[in-house]
Amino acid sequence: MFNEKSILITGGTGSFGKKCVETILSQYPNVERLVVFSRDELKQFEMAQQFPADRYPQIRYFIGDVRDKDRLVRAMKDIDIVIHAAALKQVPAAEYNPFECIQTNIIGAQNVIEACLDSDVKKVVALSTDKAAGPINLYGATKLCSDKLFVAANNMRGKQDIKFSVVRYGNVMGSRGSVIPFFLERRHQGVLPITDERMTRFSISLEDGVTLVLKAFDIMWGGEVFVPKLPSYRITDVAKAIAPEARLEIVGIRPGEKLHEEMITATDAINTLEFDDYFVMLPSIQFWNVKAFAEHYSGARCADGFFYDSGTNTEWLAVEQLRKLIREHIDPSFRVS
Repeated sequence: MFNEKSILITGGTGSFGKKCVETILSQYPNVERLVVFSRDELKQFEMAQQFPADRYPQIRYFIGDVRDKDRLVRAMKDIDIVIHAAALKQVPAAEYNPFECIQTNIIGAQNVIEACLDSDVKKVVALSTDKAAGPINLYGATKLCSDKLFVAANNMRGKQDIKFSVVRYGNVMGSRGSVIPFFLERRHQGVLPITDERMTRFSISLEDGVTLVLKAFDIMWGGEVFVPKLPSYRITDVAKAIAPEARLEIVGIRPGEKLHEEMITATDAINTLEFDDYFVMLPSIQFWNVKAFAEHYSGARCADGFFYDSGTNTEWLAVEQLRKLIREHIDPSFRVS
């Protein structure tokens, strides 16, 4: 799928971007060009040490910001495929600097769309977040806007051969600022602060997130929001997995935070198809035959009243499973003392 193609990744020096570059290079050795587009020259320098030019001549590093449409257009010259991963993601920072978040996550998204339309790009997948479903904070609201922009971009293409879709998933295990690295740092202090004993989260590894995005390129028809089926975990089980002897200190839910992650609301589910490993939220304006799409990939309409959140999930990670995942994806030396 990616062999002999040129690919651009916005936010390419982030956790997702680096893992995506690594995966594409290993699975598609004949990729024509892989452009890492980001605004941080230090991270690009560090990434170039990980992927040196003499071994990976396909990689290009392009300094730029998604707020700058002209720079995006220049970067997309002769690009076939775009993965849009750039975003401002920290919830408290977004609340304190709302318009900065809007400029990157909404205006930047529209700039990416228009730059793709002005170039010869064929396929675009944008990354979303669980916080875009029924958003209660500004970050989630901006990502919902971004999702809507990328879906609606299929209305703007006319006869142009280009497709836009979205991939939405929840907490990436071990991502910066997430609970597991925080607990690992605090476990020897004997006390772990948790927001609420009832709190749950979906769990996905960085590798699985990349795999889903690459799969979306293979099966997309344009305008879908892909949502993977994921296991959940309880925050109290994470604490037990990391520091079973530690005392739990309840500190209360932070502003803009939910008890349970939500990826498909009951209203969204009306226009959602269920498949073996994932869901597909359909565009409100149908660009193609939904029945043919469902039959082609063996999907079915979600049941009336269905919704998908981490608190009512049917698959849960037990304490030992969490420990195994921590060793696999975060710290291979992790052991419970």
